[in-house]
Amino acid sequence: MVSLKAIWVLQIDPTLEKDLKRFPQKDKKRILDVIKDLAIDPYTSDIQKMKGERNVWRRRIGSYRLFYNRFAKNPGLLVRG
Repeated sequence: MVSLKAIWVLQIDPTLEKDLKRFPQKDKKRILDVIKDLAIDPYTSDIQKMKGERNVWRRRIGSYRLFYNRFAKNPGLLVRG
């Protein structure tokens, strides 16, 4: 049996790196792990489409919320901090 996984392109908002510097190391690692997982499957775990937005989704990571755009035509994600 062959397992195929789509790999999505991540475009990270430049302010995310700056924002992560202020987070505790444990939380930063958890957030970065989730971002890596999103590159494999942006539909896993606790995601929800944001009401009133066309392609904006959110993923809960503990007490944090990660908002991202999903592009259907050209598979990819724009992760906003």
